[in-house]
Amino acid sequence: MKSESEIGQNHPQSGNYAPLDSHLWADATYPLGAHYRGDSVTFAVYSKNASQILLEIYDRPTGENAKYDYWLTKNPNDDIWRAKIAGIPHGSYYAFRCWGPNWQFDQKWQRGHSNAGFRADVDDFGHRFNPNKVLFDPYARELSHDLETPAMIAAGENAGIYATGEGDYKGVIRRQYDTGKWSPKGIVIAPDGTSTGIRPRLAAEKAIIYEAHVRGLSNHPSASRLENILKGITGFEEVANVPDQYRGTYAGAGYMAKYLKALGFTTIELLPVQETANDNNPDDRPGGNYWGYMTFGYFAPDRRYAYDRSPGGPTREFKAMVKAFHDQGMEVYLDVVYNHTGEGGNWGSNDVTGFVSFGGFDVVEYYQLSDEHYLVDGATGCGNQLNFSHIVTCNLVLDSLIYWLETMGVDGFRFDLAPVLGRTPSSHEREDWHKQKQFFPKHPLLEKIEQLGKKYDAEMIAEAWDIWGYEVGNFPTGWGEWNGRYRDAIRRFCKGDGNTFKFIEQVNGDYHNFHDQGGPHKSISFIVAHDGFTLMDLVSYNNKNNLNPWPFGPSDGGNNNNDSWDSGGNQALRRQRLRNFWTIQFLSRGVPMTVWGDEFGRTQNGNNNPYNIDSVATWNNYDMIATRSPHLLPTGYREAYHNNFGTGTNQEERNPLFIFAAYIAHLRNNHIALKQRRYGDMVLDAGNSVTYLFKKPDGVSDLTAHARCIWFLIDGSAVGDHDFLVLINMYHLPVDFRLPSPGNNYRWVRLIDTAAWAETNYNCWSVEQGAVIADRYKVNGFSIVVLEEIN
Repeated sequence: MKSESEIGQNHPQSGNYAPLDSHLWADATYPLGAHYRGDSVTFAVYSKNASQILLEIYDRPTGENAKYDYWLTKNPNDDIWRAKIAGIPHGSYYAFRCWGPNWQFDQKWQRGHSNAGFRADVDDFGHRFNPNKVLFDPYARELSHDLETPAMIAAGENAGIYATGEGDYKGVIRRQYDTGKWSPKGIVIAPDGTSTGIRPRLAAEKAIIYEAHVRGLSNHPSASRLENILKGITGFEEVANVPDQYRGTYAGAGYMAKYLKALGFTTIELLPVQETANDNNPDDRPGGNYWGYMTFGYFAPDRRYAYDRSPGGPTREFKAMVKAFHDQGMEVYLDVVYNHTGEGGNWGSNDVTGFVSFGGFDVVEYYQLSDEHYLVDGATGCGNQLNFSHIVTCNLVLDSLIYWLETMGVDGFRFDLAPVLGRTPSSHEREDWHKQKQFFPKHPLLEKIEQLGKKYDAEMIAEAWDIWGYEVGNFPTGWGEWNGRYRDAIRRFCKGDGNTFKFIEQVNGDYHNFHDQGGPHKSISFIVAHDGFTLMDLVSYNNKNNLNPWPFGPSDGGNNNNDSWDSGGNQALRRQRLRNFWTIQFLSRGVPMTVWGDEFGRTQNGNNNPYNIDSVATWNNYDMIATRSPHLLPTGYREAYHNNFGTGTNQEERNPLFIFAAYIAHLRNNHIALKQRRYGDMVLDAGNSVTYLFKKPDGVSDLTAHARCIWFLIDGSAVGDHDFLVLINMYHLPVDFRLPSPGNNYRWVRLIDTAAWAETNYNCWSVEQGAVIADRYKVNGFSIVVLEEIN
């Protein structure tokens, strides 16, 4: 081996760790990332503008300089730099250093804070190469650790080591500070045979989505008591305790598959699980980014969420979790954040950035830059918007999606700030996304994602807004979309606003925005999501309450306009209104999505932006299922749950909302009339589709603006199902509703009455137990009744 002074030549010349076929690298087509080819490993990274790239192999992820290094060779046809190395074992750590126009390679450059070759932090073309800042592979299948770790902090270091510019870090000019001993490394992962099971390939209209955080789903100690908590509740007999050591992990989430299946859900949608900076997230005070919307590794399952954190462990454990859901016939969606990365933008000055991967390889290719070469806030507000006019970023997204579909077995994706993926420098303002869809500029990336969805029978769902525009209903036909119009209309009507026509438009599946977008099943009809109130808090607070003491806060930010109502402080009315929301959502056209813990009234004590809270406030406390007074349970802290729920009037020590939520979810699952792809009340869709008919309480008169009482009929006869009659009273006094005459030998049977009087019976009845109702029904104020026509 040659001496350390000869950068790029510090490696064996034969045997393990020796370069193979280096004379062929310039014409090679090895795929991006690190991949085994027999006993050798190929490496490939993209950079159009780098002048030299150094591959480094490390024995350990931290504390040491690289053991071996190699110069990569660029293929001029695709701007990808490649190498092939013999005998690199599974679990090896690797990283890169890049030189370019603003920092050319100089033979005097050495590891350890060198300035040799430096010209500028950013040049006249926007280049920001810096060989002192070690970079991890954007295509790494696993990452060794985060930018900051507890060990790093304990050693007296911090993320300031990654900064460029003239500033000082521990007596060293920041651009010169060598990050090799602390920077995250890619891990060479050998293929493994862990099965992800058989994908259910459910039709989109059959989905009932449960949005959840991996830790929030099973981190609470009650997850290890599920068998006792659920004892005696029909349908939950197979649910098993989560072993203590698996709580808050992928393995723990896998244990929850049977619980969610029994509850009536078909799909779990996980908040971001691609590698993000969370190793330092505290669970004894606010801090960090609990939600994880700052992705670093688009191919790497987050190591913190794994019980098995050995190299390859997070990948195997994630795949086993997916199999657990697939074995229950359930699907797994991932919330993905491709609009910006966790690298951040400029650190207060144009000269200062903190790149650890993408931007360090080629900032002008990966990111949107201003004319002055600043990284722009753009449509994300994050200062590091990716540039989807360039092939490298488009391919990054597509390759990542394919990996999670093919290798990791997932079934769909929800795209954070999805319009950004369709933004280009010349087509980014609101007017460029025309309201009339025939003028919609179909960005090639959006179309390619749509095509992936068709190829893999996977759902592609947009959060269809960003800072530059609100684009719900404007995405290509194959996309599903979170429907904020549904959220707003349902919230307002259910607190008595009388926004009648907007309400029925959304209950009917937002026809005007989705009739030519594939159908109502493309509307994800949510009332609450992770970034806002829980459903319990929506009916318990007039305003956000984000300055709570730990463990419920404090948090900053959060929407100031929530269309919430504290129900006048009446706990019984709050529970009644919760049932109203569940009923309307699960009987509306579209795909319902709820938030973890809403089934038993999880409260964040009014915090509507707990992005930095990893605590009992954001964990499911399943003990709430086995009591009529869930908010009187101890939190383990001085700060108690606000008693928003009160005490149910049912006789058993059982959460009445939980029983009701399971009932309405199964009602939807069991009836084809409630899971439709078409609008049956429009001429163009006549036949073999379900009609939703809306009238005044007399069942005859047409609705007028500001009406707060709605009679609506779900006519399931065209699809061989039963009819349902839904009687909605959002007035404060009881109102008489007239029932239509049932067909011959048919009768109307009461299934649901959300009014407080019926809580003793959990507000729901089976068809066999439901009362037969004739002619009229008096619906109490702020309550809903559901009848089914049976013979």
